[in-house]
Amino acid sequence: MNKRLTTRLLNWYHTHKRILPWRDHPDPYAVWVSEIMLQQTRVETVIPYFEKWMRLFPNVTALASASEQTVLNAWEGLGYYSRARNLHKAAKIVAEKFNGELPRDLDDLKSLPGIGRYTVGAIASMAFGMDEATLDGNLRRVFARLFDVTEFVDSPAGEKVLWALAAENMPKGQAGDYNQALMDLGATICLPKKPRCLLCPLMEICKAREHGTQELRPVLKPKKRTPQYIHAAAVVVERGRVLLSQRPADGLLGGMWEFPNARVGENPAKELTNALREATSIQVERGEALEVVNHAYSHFKVTVHPFLCRAVSIPKKKNLKWVKLGELDDFPMGKVDRQIAKKIK
Repeated sequence: MNKRLTTRLLNWYHTHKRILPWRDHPDPYAVWVSEIMLQQTRVETVIPYFEKWMRLFPNVTALASASEQTVLNAWEGLGYYSRARNLHKAAKIVAEKFNGELPRDLDDLKSLPGIGRYTVGAIASMAFGMDEATLDGNLRRVFARLFDVTEFVDSPAGEKVLWALAAENMPKGQAGDYNQALMDLGATICLPKKPRCLLCPLMEICKAREHGTQELRPVLKPKKRTPQYIHAAAVVVERGRVLLSQRPADGLLGGMWEFPNARVGENPAKELTNALREATSIQVERGEALEVVNHAYSHFKVTVHPFLCRAVSIPKKKNLKWVKLGELDDFPMGKVDRQIAKKIK
């Protein structure tokens, strides 16, 4: 263990640590919720969602007994909705199998939906005071710079190196503060671009700073070209109601509601009716075009062309529902469909 590293880091943390609503919270459930929300999401975005979530679902039992639609509504806007569905599933298991208390046994923790190696380490160290390392995006960047790691950090070899560094330098009995200090350092000082090296408590022992490679670390695999898809959506309105379709439970935006749509080519207006009929068996007559909506997901981009439509033939399917325009807010939607819903309201 590098004592200079841990001593300087912890001294800096005790003076500069961020005040966050889940920090020093007496309930491990709060740490769990925050860690799931913080996956691929910025702290400032998470805070209001966390506070609302804890009002709606103050404990595991409250979350376990809520409906999936209520849970997805509370999560709407945070993205990566499988996180919410897994939290919900895991809460039911914890309520039934562990009397509503998050298990301290690491194997039991790891068995819960949505909890991987990183989350186990974060919960174990921060909620239970165990000597467990963890490794989120901030920690990867910090260690890659501190030790000038040349491996791709998003490769198995790079992961192995970083986990070893995280564990080797962890001070016994202080893992919670150590992990949170590294998170804070990555979030406020060791930034992805233009790291604030002159303010860093570890500047003198940082190998990347010494070698002038801090802007080159961490090393990531080259990104593939992001695909772009075009969809046409049918906004079918009749007598103050609009037709919605619920997405399959598994996969992107699972369980969320959307306006019936289909992937099309370069002429969405011309292709809508045929594409929609083939994809959903819904038959419509196309009307006027609404404002086009663009959105970028993690692995692709989409352009959605919505059209007001008249129903010709609507199949009787469980995933289709006529909803009053005034009740659209009660149905959880992704960002694209929520934008369309706001326009037609």
